[in-house]
Amino acid sequence: MGRRSGKKPFFSFSKKGRSSKRMEMQLIPSPTHLFSNSHCSSAAVADAPVSAAAAVAQPHGGKVAKKKTGARLWMRFDLAGQSEVLELEKSAIIKRAAIPSRDLRILGPVFSHSSNILAREKAMVVNLEFIKAIVTAEEVLILDPLCQEVIPFIDQLRQQLPIKSPFRVHDLSHDAQKSATGEEWTKSNEATENERELPFEFQVLEIALEIVCSYLDCSVTDLEKNAYPVLDELAMNVSTKNLERVRSLKSNLTRLLARVQKVRDEIEQLLDDDVNMAHLYLTRKQMQIQQFEALIASAASNSIVPAGPRLTRLGSNVNGSASIISSIYADDNDVEDLEMLLEAYFMQLDGMRNKILSVREYIDDTEDYVNIQLDNQRNELIQLQLVLTIASFGIAVDTLIVGAFAMNIPCQLYDIQHIFTPFVGGTSGGCFVIILLILAYARWKKLLGP
Repeated sequence: MGRRSGKKPFFSFSKKGRSSKRMEMQLIPSPTHLFSNSHCSSAAVADAPVSAAAAVAQPHGGKVAKKKTGARLWMRFDLAGQSEVLELEKSAIIKRAAIPSRDLRILGPVFSHSSNILAREKAMVVNLEFIKAIVTAEEVLILDPLCQEVIPFIDQLRQQLPIKSPFRVHDLSHDAQKSATGEEWTKSNEATENERELPFEFQVLEIALEIVCSYLDCSVTDLEKNAYPVLDELAMNVSTKNLERVRSLKSNLTRLLARVQKVRDEIEQLLDDDVNMAHLYLTRKQMQIQQFEALIASAASNSIVPAGPRLTRLGSNVNGSASIISSIYADDNDVEDLEMLLEAYFMQLDGMRNKILSVREYIDDTEDYVNIQLDNQRNELIQLQLVLTIASFGIAVDTLIVGAFAMNIPCQLYDIQHIFTPFVGGTSGGCFVIILLILAYARWKKLLGP
């Protein structure tokens, strides 16, 4: 018991065991790495371009970076018609479009069936049914582009982009740097007036409204196609099956009417507010900012020349140019183009609403007709019950007479022969006459039908 035997070999064995465990831990792949590989492979199969923001970086040392949380799939279209699929977080969208965070909550799943067209400083937030997009003067970001209902909107954008933009912002800013006299501004404004094309943001809005209105119009058409035969069948045959079909039809009608009403009310609210419509002119606001910056730059470059009278003349030229620009765009509330665009779709939505209301009115008429039928049947049942009650009264009188003579009481009528048949016939006939008299009285009081 003096010396410990086997101590050193045991220590060396434990050390090797720890080293082997460490090697096994290094060879086990990370779950995040497996997830990122599977994600990349699925994206490659789908043949959709994914932004570098969605890729998972792997720095040196074998550590795997965590995947970004809260990122959602967006599709970007620009003026040139180029598109790409991006996976962006809320912070990146807020910085890119300069919108508040509450606008992203409007585009979230909580407000999935709401309709909003919001004007911001540099963007327009569009939330129309299944189309959720952020439109700027140069690009549009579409949320959930892989959704089955959004695909027609994306296809329509691909067909109409690249567009011919009437407001060539970069060309106008380049012309502004050449001269500050205001002549170029007048020429560019005249060219703009001659083209009379909608800016980029309004063309995107028009496509969105067209897709949404087409979808709602198809829904209204299907509703009309299914509603009238069901209602006609219910009018002919009131059954549990037909009543259940009408109940389901009425529920669908109520939901569809609410969806159409939301889009219609949003457009009507925009049409009633000219200031809000003016804020939707993103291209015009961007062009005014660039023109003003170009004037300031040209004035700053010309102010370096050291000449007193020339400085005075230069200041007057700059002031004159600024006055020309302000006169050209003095009426910022000129919303005729947008108003015509919104009025067209407002009338279309109003027509859909009238169709739905006509179907609902037809349902109400059918319900009234069915109720009249049921009331008529109820009245017939009440009349039948009254007739049966009168007949029961007559039979009860006859039974009373029979019961009275059935008692074991001495009576002289028992001694008369051959009186049974006349007596029973007389009492029965008398009860029948009583029944006829009561029915005649009920008919005279119009308690029974003709």
